[in-house]
Amino acid sequence: MTLPPVTYSDDQAAAFDSVTEMLRHAGIDLDDSLLMPPSGGADQVMAVTGKAGSGKTLLLAELYKALEQAGVEVVSGDYESRKRKDKRTLAILAPTNKAASVLRLRGVPATTIHRILYTPVYDPEYEKIAEWLAGSGERPEIEGLTDLALDRAAAFYAGNKSIPGALAAAGLRGSDFITGWKRREEPLDIGFVDESSMLDDKQFEDLKEIFPTLLLFGDPAQLAPVNQSGTMVFEKLPEKRVLTLNRIHRQEADNPILDLAHALADPDLGFEDFERMIEAASQKDERVVWGQRVEVDLMARSPVLVWRNATRIRLINAFRSVHGAPEDALLAGEPLICDGIELPLKHRKKRLDLEARGLIKGAQVVFLGEGRKPGFSRLHVMGAEDPQVSAASIVKIEKPDEEEPFIPFAARMGATFLHGAAVTIHKAQGSQWETVQVFAPDLYAAARMGRMEAGQPLWKRLAYVAITRAQERLIWVVRNRLSKPTGPLVVDDLRATPVAPLTLDPTTEDFA
Repeated sequence: MTLPPVTYSDDQAAAFDSVTEMLRHAGIDLDDSLLMPPSGGADQVMAVTGKAGSGKTLLLAELYKALEQAGVEVVSGDYESRKRKDKRTLAILAPTNKAASVLRLRGVPATTIHRILYTPVYDPEYEKIAEWLAGSGERPEIEGLTDLALDRAAAFYAGNKSIPGALAAAGLRGSDFITGWKRREEPLDIGFVDESSMLDDKQFEDLKEIFPTLLLFGDPAQLAPVNQSGTMVFEKLPEKRVLTLNRIHRQEADNPILDLAHALADPDLGFEDFERMIEAASQKDERVVWGQRVEVDLMARSPVLVWRNATRIRLINAFRSVHGAPEDALLAGEPLICDGIELPLKHRKKRLDLEARGLIKGAQVVFLGEGRKPGFSRLHVMGAEDPQVSAASIVKIEKPDEEEPFIPFAARMGATFLHGAAVTIHKAQGSQWETVQVFAPDLYAAARMGRMEAGQPLWKRLAYVAITRAQERLIWVVRNRLSKPTGPLVVDDLRATPVAPLTLDPTTEDFA
């Protein structure tokens, strides 16, 4: 079946042309699908900005397709062939696994920034399989791997360009082949960065060291990183390097959630008027719900979005209470948020391993159970291509009105976690869920305080980010109540099929 060609709006077409010109300087002619030596000169950085629904992701996907057709090699983090002078490379990045998974669901081979900053060192057996799958090597012969398993891997890769996915189809995990990690030394050619409103100055500088040609995609209506004083990195670029998309493409689907998001741009709209709009929308469309309570069943996989930490902590403890969670342990199925890695400098390799496996600050994780060693946890990293991880863990459960968190168990060092049944709207940026619950009393408190951020009422920025996290359904919770669960927490849908044993590395219960 031949898909119809994409029809661009005027602003998308103009942005595509500007990016095409930038790529020509990088040695890629999209008009004639030619690869040439880069023209050299100063590094190139450009940004494509626009609000939710303006077509940023569509443009990113079409640019990726055009580059792939021109022969550019896509570096996705699962495997990278040896650099060749006649090749150009592209990496499509997002700040978190969840944000990268949103792109992968649309057929764009995205990975996290960490996975490109730190590159894995693979066992030679992996390189043989990867080269063969990518079409640049002979069919491998590997002890313990049958022809049927290789055929399954090839069939999977033919329909989905994911080497970890192909290995999983053969009963293997890509992580089993990783012997170490190193900071990237050789630069790549082109980087696309989605959700770039989340970048801080340090990440931006790191990316410019790796990519002489960098294209940022971002939403100026979102919240800037906490340490950025309300400024996003693309707002510091020269005006001519920022391309703005204005037309709202997803409005064609008559999306009431986007209608509400864009209504916030009205400077005369107050909080009470906005809530009346939400209530009216809920009476016309089931995709918007005027909620009288927080639905606890949703909290295990889709956290309640709040503004205040005190609200977050109260909701987390209410969630644990209604599920009968013990004081001294976690239940399988409880959601967690990675809060960073606590390892001394001498364990830098282990830190890189954890981060590259997806345990970066802000990563959403589901607890599957205790590991075989004290302080270890079996975890499912949401959005990661290879999501099953066993890691030394320090889990902190914050308590209302108590300065020190309760720690049900802890390794001496490792990945640190907070509970994830509720998260702040700041931490939710870059993620999307099918259904999102927004705790409206918190936004009302922000409106009453009259706080501003970057010239706009803070409550409007908070509301915009929160409701645009919803892919299908928005629940605007107006009362401080919690429903009872309809059943216990479950993890059966997340448990991976046991992988085939390998002789590459017998250690399975380490820091990752």
